[in-house]
Amino acid sequence: MLASVDVGTQSIDSYNTSAGVEVVEALRAQAEDLRGARVLHINATPYGGGVAEILRSQIPLLRDLGIQADWKLITGDEAFFRVTKTIHNGLQGASRELATTEQETYLTYSTRNAQLLEEPYDVIVVHDPQPLALLHFRGKNAARWIWRCHIDTSEPNPQVWGFLRPYLSDYDAAVFTLQDFVPPDCQVHRIEMIPPAIDPESPKNIEIAPEFARRLLRWIGVDVDRPLVTQVSRFDPWKDPLGVIESYRRVKQAIPKLQLALVGSMALDDPEGWDIYHQILEASRTDREIHIFTNLTGVGNIEVNAVQRLSQVVIQKSIREGFGLVISEALWKGTPVVAGRAGGIPMQMREGGGFLVASVEEAADRILWLLEHPEEARELGKRGRELVRRQFLLTRLIADELRLYASLLGV
Repeated sequence: MLASVDVGTQSIDSYNTSAGVEVVEALRAQAEDLRGARVLHINATPYGGGVAEILRSQIPLLRDLGIQADWKLITGDEAFFRVTKTIHNGLQGASRELATTEQETYLTYSTRNAQLLEEPYDVIVVHDPQPLALLHFRGKNAARWIWRCHIDTSEPNPQVWGFLRPYLSDYDAAVFTLQDFVPPDCQVHRIEMIPPAIDPESPKNIEIAPEFARRLLRWIGVDVDRPLVTQVSRFDPWKDPLGVIESYRRVKQAIPKLQLALVGSMALDDPEGWDIYHQILEASRTDREIHIFTNLTGVGNIEVNAVQRLSQVVIQKSIREGFGLVISEALWKGTPVVAGRAGGIPMQMREGGGFLVASVEEAADRILWLLEHPEEARELGKRGRELVRRQFLLTRLIADELRLYASLLGV
């Protein structure tokens, strides 16, 4: 059997304050027609990255709403996950193609994982390319199958996309963040647009007292009496961490006391992350004011919460981006953002929240402006929080997905 992820319990009523009582009541009413439905989410890792964060919050809430929800993981070795990382990069437009041996590795593990998926479900949601071929090798049976793509597939590598596309043909629906992300000749009859969302009640986003946040930052080695800018993301070339370091160094010429925190999560399905991590270490070796933190060195969700709250600016200098949950996370805390004009980032900042940039120089200019105009920066953060409250909280995401389940099941 595929391994199940153990999650805690949570009540949808705990979202009355953050999302609103009316929103919670509407969600309970909406879920009534799906009470008892068996829903499975499948991905590649239980931690590291936005998909795992969303599922860890979403599965307990689906259960609280009366749905029999499970979360399971595919299995694979390092060779398999290096192949799936190549696929991931290819779907985002990287030029490297898949070798025949890499295709064989992907299909071999897809076959094995399909054999391990034994239990019956009414709806099966497959996240991203790693488990995409499961349906082909297992067979649909009575379930409705959904492929949930969290990455920017607007301009995929033709060879990589050509390899994967046939395995999509039997899916009942495909879900993307933006219409622009739907790749050419997507062989799925039903296509839905559902942006991701953050959990305001998770340890990463729950309200914490300023002094407690300061204690956490002191504990991990940040000087809370000096200005701080931060990027929170996987160590991934598409997030341009080396460009972030270069932007920081430009700003530091004007603000010598500035600190930079690079907070990355290392995931089971991303062996490339270690290569980028070592590049960052080398690039920052001579600057003690660059703090590099990971989930493997004791910096987890609550520390990320604190660093996003106490940073003067949060950076997300992405070159390609699916959605970028860290944008909504930072804005939810009222912290202004400087981010790449990529993927789902602009939709989170269309009513303020900070600045969109396209270069190292532009990023440095905008960071410096925010640091030098704290009142205007606070106002931008405030406006950004309100947009997140209306459109990018977990309750909205669950409502959108419940509508899709109900439609596919005909209830």
